[in-house]
Amino acid sequence: MIYLDNPATSMKKPQIVYDMMYKNTVNCSVNAGRGSHFASIRGAEGIAKTQEELAELFNIKTPERIAFTQNATYALNMAISGFLTPRDHVIITSMEHNSVLRPVHRLCSYSIVKADNQGVINPADIERAILKNTKMIITTHASNVCGTIMPVYEIGEICKKYNIPYLLDCAQTAGAVEIDVEAMNVSMLAFSGHKGLLGPLGTGGLYVSDKIDLSPIIVGGTGTESGNRNQPRVMPDMLHSGTMNTPAIMTLAESVRYIKNIGVKNIGAKEKNLAVYLINGLLNIDGVRVHGLKDGNRNGTVAFNIRDLDSQQVSDILNNDYKIATRGGYHCSYIAHETLGTQKTGAVRAGFGAFSTKQEADALLLAVSKIAKKSVG
Repeated sequence: MIYLDNPATSMKKPQIVYDMMYKNTVNCSVNAGRGSHFASIRGAEGIAKTQEELAELFNIKTPERIAFTQNATYALNMAISGFLTPRDHVIITSMEHNSVLRPVHRLCSYSIVKADNQGVINPADIERAILKNTKMIITTHASNVCGTIMPVYEIGEICKKYNIPYLLDCAQTAGAVEIDVEAMNVSMLAFSGHKGLLGPLGTGGLYVSDKIDLSPIIVGGTGTESGNRNQPRVMPDMLHSGTMNTPAIMTLAESVRYIKNIGVKNIGAKEKNLAVYLINGLLNIDGVRVHGLKDGNRNGTVAFNIRDLDSQQVSDILNNDYKIATRGGYHCSYIAHETLGTQKTGAVRAGFGAFSTKQEADALLLAVSKIAKKSVG
């Protein structure tokens, strides 16, 4: 199978990830930090090591401000529901995933700043949307539909100017685009461990600046302050209720080290170059439309349609007839499809990862060309 569904999760991992996941499962399937025995202590130390690796990757000064979750969606919900109240106003963009839109929609008032038809946001539109009760600005770092990268540095400057916390969704960029929470003025950062970070499924996390007063939305046993009926306020215990996924979190440290060794810039450049190569090939196929930026500030995710064919149908054909894994539909981001003009058909999404090849892009181009020819008449 040719796997091009990397925006959903990376399927191929570095060999060290497979090896360490097995080793950690055998040796560290314990309740980390909940006991005084060696295995529990080793698990807690392993989690702390992963915090340190991620802190270095994201230029986070205090590793303890990183809490682990099972994915980026949980992290975003923790940040949104733990910080906002019904009387607050939030600014989001029209390229957001439902993991931002739905918790915001359920909780408070919000403005959606619309991107252009290539998914590009004008930072000035975000500044114009600020109200007296605007308490947070939330944006994705890169669109999970078409790969357009947001002007996060400019948005961060606006947040700094108005003293408004900035929540950044890095599910699509961590591991492939350089992230610096200090330079970007990011107050909270949600990330996925199983996508560009090449870690195991069931890993993600949330960084919370020490300037943010966040309330936990899940409370319970933390292994600390057990005599206190209130949840501990110290990070990461405040957000670490219950048994942690210790083997997977410890293994995530290995994938982060692997990425550092290869270089985030190198991985990102490879993925983008493959995307641009694919886009140029798709544009030469009669009846194919590509959505989003053709080059420039984008990552390795490509969205396209073949005439008016249903995107899910095309994705099924690619899977069944050509053994190519893509994703058709709306990608849990219908407002992004409205922005791109694909709300009727959805789009076929192909996403390159750290282990993708030009040969895989060529195979997809050949398959799309055949499907496009068959669709005539």
